[in-house]
Amino acid sequence: MTVTKVIELSASSPKGIEDAVRVGLEKAGKTVKNIRGAWINDIKVVTDNGGAVREWRVNMRINFEVD
Repeated sequence: MTVTKVIELSASSPKGIEDAVRVGLEKAGKTVKNIRGAWINDIKVVTDNGGAVREWRVNMRINFEVD
């Protein structure tokens, strides 16, 4: 039998959505073991005064297997 737990976190990157997800998973992976997947709940951009995208932000839920 497998039991998983879900945590929610936010991550950001100036490069794009995929990089923000990667950064979030890498950071979480430093303290959370057995990560099995993630759901992206929300995507947001931060813009400069001219409307150009400065930063991508994602809110995501990560599930991991409990030992």
